[in-house]
Amino acid sequence: MGHPADSHALIRVLGARVNNLRDVDVTIPKRRLTVFTGVSGSGKSSLVFGTIAAESQRLINETYSAFVQGFLPRAARPDVDVLEGLTTAIVVDQERMTPNSRSTVGTATDVHAMLRIVFSRLGEPSAGPGFHYSFNLPAGACPRCEGIGQVSEIDLGAVVDRNRSLSEGAIQVPGFTPDGWLVRTYTGSGFLDPDKKIRDYSDTELHDLLHRDQTKIRLGGSSISYEGLLHRVRKSFLSKDKDALQPHVRAFVERAVTFAACPECGGARLNAAALASRIDGINIADACAMQISDLARWVRGLSAPSVAPLLANLGRTLDSFVEIGLGYLSLDRPAGTLSGGEAQRVKMVRHLGSSLTDVTYVFDEPTVGLHPHDIHRMHELLLRLRDKGNTVLVVEHKPETIRIADHVVDLGPGAGTAGGQVCYKGDVDGLRASGTLTGRHLGYRAAVKESVRVPTGALPIRGATENNLRKVDVDVPLAVLTVVTGVAGSGKSSLVHGAVARHEGVVVVDQSAIRGSRRSNPATYTGLLDPVRAAFAKAGGVKPALFSSNSEGACPACKGAGVVYTDLALMAGVTTVCEECEGRRFQAHVLEHRLGGRNIAEVLAMTVAEAAEFFATGLPAAHRILVRLRDVGLGYLTLGQPLTTLSGGERQRLKLAVHMAADAPVLVLDEPTTGLHLADVAQLLELLDRLVDSGRSVVVVEHHLAVIAPADHVIDLGPGAGSDGGSVVFEGSPAELAAARSTLTGEHLARYVA
Repeated sequence: MGHPADSHALIRVLGARVNNLRDVDVTIPKRRLTVFTGVSGSGKSSLVFGTIAAESQRLINETYSAFVQGFLPRAARPDVDVLEGLTTAIVVDQERMTPNSRSTVGTATDVHAMLRIVFSRLGEPSAGPGFHYSFNLPAGACPRCEGIGQVSEIDLGAVVDRNRSLSEGAIQVPGFTPDGWLVRTYTGSGFLDPDKKIRDYSDTELHDLLHRDQTKIRLGGSSISYEGLLHRVRKSFLSKDKDALQPHVRAFVERAVTFAACPECGGARLNAAALASRIDGINIADACAMQISDLARWVRGLSAPSVAPLLANLGRTLDSFVEIGLGYLSLDRPAGTLSGGEAQRVKMVRHLGSSLTDVTYVFDEPTVGLHPHDIHRMHELLLRLRDKGNTVLVVEHKPETIRIADHVVDLGPGAGTAGGQVCYKGDVDGLRASGTLTGRHLGYRAAVKESVRVPTGALPIRGATENNLRKVDVDVPLAVLTVVTGVAGSGKSSLVHGAVARHEGVVVVDQSAIRGSRRSNPATYTGLLDPVRAAFAKAGGVKPALFSSNSEGACPACKGAGVVYTDLALMAGVTTVCEECEGRRFQAHVLEHRLGGRNIAEVLAMTVAEAAEFFATGLPAAHRILVRLRDVGLGYLTLGQPLTTLSGGERQRLKLAVHMAADAPVLVLDEPTTGLHLADVAQLLELLDRLVDSGRSVVVVEHHLAVIAPADHVIDLGPGAGSDGGSVVFEGSPAELAAARSTLTGEHLARYVA
């Protein structure tokens, strides 16, 4: 592997104590590819994201703050003695893209902007400059749907109870309480009688309540804006992606609003002039609806000297999508619908064509969601960034990625408080001989079963056509462990989330963000905190609400968050520990109450494993929940850790722990190995086997060969991605799949088990 000759420049981290790190000292070679690995919860992310990336971002924020004369709060420096040799860091994480109804794959990567310029120069008839072709600007947007592509109809009966007055709570919209400020803008406007039933309103009064345009009124000595209720509902709820709304608001929208494709633009979002402009019979909406691999071929076929450099740049960017395994996407795909792995790879596209050098790129499990066939492409891209003279830091578990590293840092030896130490640093050959958990598992191979379980029945799927599925007929066997696999974009998720999930008794545990704010944590999400609060209340003779950081016991300064957040809009937000409660979230008098010698803050600071021992006797309801969390491999999490800090894999396992308590006969898991070390994968497989042995059917969407090999049944989709996929190319046991070698999965599985 070729790379720059200078190997003496280093990034030095000395005495790092972020989260579970134990005074970690490590030196990282610059302009090299370094992989950080170790069991889940060993401290990899704390070291990479909590020190190196955090300090780089802090310094950028400090520079930004100087321009606003120091009015912004100063972010705390990471808890580390020495940080030297830092460069500007570009962090490419697995956070899903903002679910904005106006954000698409094209707009998120600037590809749409390049395509708009191409159409403005070559389209016939021309619709004008590039911004006439943008659905996010009035010049190009469809006037009927304003560039959303959908129109909505609001059910007035779900918004207003005609048999009540405003003062009696006639408005049924979330947040509009009778004594609240929002309703006071209506009752105090002078336009409406607050004690009059809505059914008795005149046409003028009903218009003022529902449809009046924005008007200035005087209320309580202040001048405020008044506008009709339906205008407010559209602005507050319908301008956002439905999936981004809080659960109770989303439930209201689903109940009160119906959506349909805009009848004027047919869902294309653009006005008639933009849609009439074509290149070789294709308008810009048609181009954005193409599969990116097909669009790349179309762009390469265009010949126009006036925009040749732009076409070449556009073609290279589209080719990057294909190289990174996302050629099956289309530019009009809403950004909020991408998985964490897809979102991360879309973010990578922004940087692949960059001419920057001596930058530190930080990647969080870049192989997430990739089939073994696609992983080598990712490796080539990582090495390409390195060979430009950049430092590439990768948090990863997959042996294939570890093997391409110039330098490896292995953390452990365990998770949580049992981790936080550097167990090994050096080259890959040294890791193999190191005797660490990672070193011992680097050559691990799962074996196929000699005999597989016999199904007791099947879930029939007939004529499935979701997304790229081609009238798929398949039977998903019951009472066995089934793996649905195939290259990225082959139709796995469409089959499972669309067709399988519709069957009664099926529960899908995916990697979507857990509904809840940064105030939510494993204790609140699982219901663990309810019996714990009750036990504290009983012991102290007080109300349970005192022991909730979201209720009466919360610190008034930070409102129970333990930290104070400051949003810096375009820059990364600043988080500072609350000075009043010192991060403990509760008022001082609440912390005087103790249970088993510990106060509520100390209990929330326990790991799941510690709490399972602490509550082993005396509180069986809490202990049962903790055992399930430990069984899914989350024993290292602290009970009070904000849910927003969990990885996709951790979120999924947390949801699995909750669903294990239910009676759902069929469990569907979407890539449960995300974020798991090979040692953790073995533990997960033991859990899945126990679930099947207990009488449940388990269906796993997965690429990991260590999960495919020991399964009972495999459904392989393909043969390719997008329009080249959507068919079942194999059904049977893993041994039969490996023996046949008839699919890409079969070829890789055969090499894996050989």
